[in-house]
Amino acid sequence: MTKLNLILFAVLLVCALSVVTSQHKARKLYIELQAQQNQAKQYEIEWGQLQLEQSTWATHARIEQIAATHLQMKVPETGRTQVIQPEGVR
Repeated sequence: MTKLNLILFAVLLVCALSVVTSQHKARKLYIELQAQQNQAKQYEIEWGQLQLEQSTWATHARIEQIAATHLQMKVPETGRTQVIQPEGVR
């Protein structure tokens, strides 16, 4: 009977250690998952900020202001403007 008890005790120890090991791995993976989710949220926030910045840089008023101040461009007078119709469109 003692030999059977020792075998069962060894099996019990192996099972207990495997449970502890698997729980530890699961916790580590869960912590890594949370870190990745936080990083994904940060990337989404940064993406939104970059889209807002891009739309700000590309506004018509800003482009017109840069053209006027840095390139000394101005809107031509109406008498100097010509409208050209493409062929086939009437």
